[in-house]
Amino acid sequence: MRQQQPTTQTMKISEVKRRLSALVNEVYREESRVLIEKSGIPVAALVSPADFDRLVRFDREREERERDFAIIDEMRESFKDVPPEEIERESIRIVAELRAEKEAERQAKAAAIA
Repeated sequence: MRQQQPTTQTMKISEVKRRLSALVNEVYREESRVLIEKSGIPVAALVSPADFDRLVRFDREREERERDFAIIDEMRESFKDVPPEEIERESIRIVAELRAEKEAERQAKAAAIA
């Protein structure tokens, strides 16, 4: 397990070209991350495979959250004219029905085993 966070260096692309092999070794050993600038504008980064995997995982998680929120927004829009008390009452009723069904399934399985 890594003891400390890698340092982040900001470098001009010309410097990165000159030192690429050494920088790649530093990044691989998770000692450094490199933010590459071209004409003073950040254009790329050199990161370890672990950092890259983490970035990919975060992107995937963000996409999942965005889908979840889109579903919630869609549901909210569908029920915008329904009073909150009615939504709560129906939610409680549906949860109770689902729990009763689940319990009936559990009892049926138990009876089949006995």
